[in-house]
Formats: sequence, structure tokens, C-alpha cells
Amino acid sequence: MALLVLVGGLLAGAVAIADAAMVRVGNIVLRADGGFAPRKLPKRAFAPIHFQGYADISSVRGGPPPALERAVLDFDRDGRLFTNGLPVCPPSRIEGLSPLAARAKCKGAIVGEGRLGAAVALNGGTARITSLLTIFNGPRENGSATVVLHAQAPPPIAETYVVVVPVQRRGGAYAYRATIEVPPIAGGAGVLTHIDAKIGREYSYRGATRSYTSARCSDGILETHGFFQFAGGIPVSGEVFRPCTAIR
Repeated sequence: MALLVLVGGLLAGAVAIADAAMVRVGNIVLRADGGFAPRKLPKRAFAPIHFQGYADISSVRGGPPPALERAVLDFDRDGRLFTNGLPVCPPSRIEGLSPLAARAKCKGAIVGEGRLGAAVALNGGTARITSLLTIFNGPRENGSATVVLHAQAPPPIAETYVVVVPVQRRGGAYAYRATIEVPPIAGGAGVLTHIDAKIGREYSYRGATRSYTSARCSDGILETHGFFQFAGGIPVSGEVFRPCTAIR
């Protein structure tokens, strides 16, 4: 399912902590918003859906916030991920490539796009850098679907980030869990400060149109839970309940 929004949805789960609002824990301030379309969904069958959202991370005292190290996102049982017939992008295929080159290399496997922002301690000051974010359908690992996140810090940092995110099928209230291990930025001198993304993809498989993400509206809501671990052991967690309208 969706990621931040990021890491949207990717990332969609990440932005789901707050409804266009602010969450403050210690020195960390998280401002986020996100949603999905369409809001009208079948009660029992699954229909295509797209997610979008953003999250901004800052500090109460000013300056860069603590580094986000891990994000664990749980997605509603009324959501579904479908990857049969969708092209796969192995991480090795896009390592070292620029965002545009990576998108060209694995065009058929793109399931989401967005942008990342970071603050980096550089030459005695703080530099703000941005990168295009691309979310690819990745190869299965241990029976689970994966997504591959790709971004690249510009010079003088000049680092490429390729992160494999397992999306594990679960039972109970949540259908999927995505676990994102955030890599060090600029050797640990940088911290993530912004993420936005749009996630969703329709494609043809066996003569029919399929959707990478789909959902139903069995109980009038779609729920996401997020847990975020920051440097220093600071946890931030929360849930969101987004209304949907059931159609028959």
C-alpha cells in the first residue's frame, strides 16, 4: 500500500499522523497532511485508489531536528496491493544513477513520485538540499512485496540512496506493514526535513486494467498507523482515520 505519504504515502502512512496539523514530541515538530482519491469506494469489492501527502520535520529550538532513523507504517485491512504483471526494478539497476536516469531505466516499475528535503551541516553552516523521490515496485523478498526508494543528494554531497522497503502481509486490523530503514545522509551530517509523494499506478495485465493500490469501504473509514524512531531513541507514533463513502 501507500508509502510518505513517504515516505508518503510511501509516504501516505507517514503523513497520516496528523490531519493538516502539528505533532510535537520533545524537540521534534512534525507537520503533515495527506489523503486519497476517490473517496467513494465499493463496500465489498476493491477499486483503484491513489494516495498523496507530505510531512515536514523541524525542531522546537530551531536548527536541524533529530535524524529520522526508522519508520514503520501499518495500512488498513480494506487496502490491497497488487503487483502481478507489474515490472520489477532491482536495486542494483539504479544504484549511482540520477533521479531522472533511474526513472528512465525502470520506467515501467514506477509506482510513486515525490520530493525529499534535508538539512546538512556543511562548512560551519547548514545547507538545505532537495531531491526527486521515486518509488519503484521491487523484487519480492522472503515472499513479501517490496518497494525501492531512490533519491540523490546533489554536489557537494553527491550521494545516491537506494532503499529496499519490505511490505509484509499481516492479519488483523492492518493488512500490510512497511518498514523503512532511513540511511544516514552525508555520513550522518544530514537529517530528513521534508517528504511528499503521490502513490498509485494502473497497468495492463492479462488483458485487463489493474491497479497497484486499491481499496474498499467496508466500515466507512480507512485507517493508517505510523511509528517513527528518531536519533536519541525518540519515538513518535499515531493513527489516522480517513472517512470514505461506501457505494454498492
